Amino acid sequence: MKQENKYTDNNFLLIGIDGGATKVSGWQISVNEKDESFLLGQNNAERSYIDIPGFIPDFKPIELVKQLAEKEAAQINPTDDEEQQAAVYVEACAQVIEELIAKCDNNRILIGLGMPGLKTENKRGIAMIANGPRMIKFSDQLERRLQIREIDIIQPIQKLGSDADYCGIGENYSSNGLLCDVENGYYLGGGTGAADAMKLNGQLIPFDEAKEWIAKTWEMKNADGKSMEQFASSRGMRNIYAELSGRDITELHDQQIYPPQIAEMAKDLDTAAKKTLDLIAENLAFLLYERISTLFSGWQDLFSFLNPNKPKLIKDHPYWNQVFDRIIIGQRLGDLFASAAGSVVLKKPVLRKLDELIQQSNALTDEAKKHYKNLNAMLQISKLRAAPALGAGIDAYLNRKK
Repeated sequence: MKQENKYTDNNFLLIGIDGGATKVSGWQISVNEKDESFLLGQNNAERSYIDIPGFIPDFKPIELVKQLAEKEAAQINPTDDEEQQAAVYVEACAQVIEELIAKCDNNRILIGLGMPGLKTENKRGIAMIANGPRMIKFSDQLERRLQIREIDIIQPIQKLGSDADYCGIGENYSSNGLLCDVENGYYLGGGTGAADAMKLNGQLIPFDEAKEWIAKTWEMKNADGKSMEQFASSRGMRNIYAELSGRDITELHDQQIYPPQIAEMAKDLDTAAKKTLDLIAENLAFLLYERISTLFSGWQDLFSFLNPNKPKLIKDHPYWNQVFDRIIIGQRLGDLFASAAGSVVLKKPVLRKLDELIQQSNALTDEAKKHYKNLNAMLQISKLRAAPALGAGIDAYLNRKK
C-alpha cells in the first residue's frame, strides 16, 4: 500500500544508506520542510554481504602499505578478488534500495551513502580500506545497477561520506538529535569502530578539518599501546575480554557473548568481565577528559599515536577557553551505557572517573571545573537508532538544495 509522505517534496523517496563492514543498512527518511528537520521513516532494509552470491568468505584485504603507495601514485589497481567482492557490496546496496522502493511504493529516489575507508578524489569511490575491497567506481556501478531496473535517481550520488561525520549530521539536524539545541557538543559513537563528531560555536566541525589540533579516537593509543578505539567498539571490547579471560574470540562468537553479555557478567561479579569493564570505563573517562581539556586549553599530550609519523598536534586552536554543553554517547556503545547492567558497570564508573580527572586537572580553570560539575545531566545517550544512515540522507538532501 502506498504510504502518503507529506514530509518530502517533489514526491521523491529520500534514502540514507550505512555501508558497514559486514552488512549494508538503509532507511526511508522523512523531511519536514517547514523547519528542515528530519526523522527516520518507518521503513528500513538491510543485507549481509555474506548472503549475496559471489561473496568471498576468506577475502583478504590488500596490505595497507601497497594500498597507500597505489593511492599516492594515482594508480589504484584492484585485484580480481577485490572486483568480485566490490560487486557483492554494490549488489547488497542495490537490493536494500529496491526493498525500500517496494515498501514505500516510490520509484523516484535521492540517495545519501556512507561507507568506511578513504575516498577517491571525486569522493564517489573507496581508494583505501583496512577491512574490505577497494571500490574506486562504487557509485558508478551502483547507479548503473539501479538504472537497469529503471529506477529514477533524481541526482547522482554526490559523495560517499564517513560514518562519524554522518553521526554528527544526524544528531544535529534530526528533530530528536542531541546536537541540535547546543552550541558546543561532542559525540562518541561505538559500533564496529569508533565515530567522533563535534559541534563548536553552533557549527559542525568534521575532525578532518580540525586534524591539526585534535585527533580521532582510532588514531590514539593509551600507555599500554592499545588503540583507544578498542574501548569504544564492540569488537574491541570483546577482544579485551577474551584476553583477560583466556577465552578464544571464536568461542565468544559461538556462545553469543557480546558487550551486553559481558556487562551482565561484570554486574554478577565475574572476575574477568569486571576487569574488562573497569578497564573500559577508565579509558573512556580518560578519552572524554582529553576532549574536554583539548577544547579548553589545547592538546595536552595525554596520548601517543598509532602512526609514529603523525605530525605533532598544535596547541593553539580557535576555540580556546570553551566548554562542551553536552557529551553524547551513541550507537552500540550508547545502548550499552543505557542498559541496566551497563549503567552500573560502565556509565557510573565513567562519570565518577571523569569527574575526578576534571577536578584534579591543571588544564581547566575553577570556572570550567564548575561547569562540568553535573556530568550526569551533561552526558546523554543518543536517541537515534541509525544515526549514520540518517546523516547520509540528510547530507544528500542538503547538498541537493545548494
